[in-house]
Amino acid sequence: MAYSGRYKPDHPKKYKGDYRNVIFRSLWELKFMKWCDGNKNVIEWGSEEIVIPYRSPVDNKMHRYFPDFYVKVNTKEGLVRKYIIEIKPLKQTKPPKKPKRTRVPERFLTETITYQVNEAKWKAAIEFCNDNRCHFRILTEKELNI
Repeated sequence: MAYSGRYKPDHPKKYKGDYRNVIFRSLWELKFMKWCDGNKNVIEWGSEEIVIPYRSPVDNKMHRYFPDFYVKVNTKEGLVRKYIIEIKPLKQTKPPKKPKRTRVPERFLTETITYQVNEAKWKAAIEFCNDNRCHFRILTEKELNI
């Protein structure tokens, strides 16, 4: 199976956006798409359909963040809730550990920059959610049972 590709929803009316152009960039995203599409409690969902501006700590310029998913669900309590979902490996949700060697490898620097940019995106997403009555969640392999 391909690690990226197009997903064709079984319930295109639930999809918020162009249901003919749904792209998954990992098998984890594909799994979540299938869950959204097939779950009767999901009212609507979309993949990379929302744009959130954020300031990058790398160049101090404004950029655009496209969170992985938007989901609107009926909860067990009978409420309707909206979520912005980001899917990431657990390792990428924590600051990278500095290597024990005195010389800092390039990989550590790259991971640190990536983490700082992700933090800026997630902070902007939380502010967006606070302004738009929704909730921001990061799902990892733990939540996806992978």
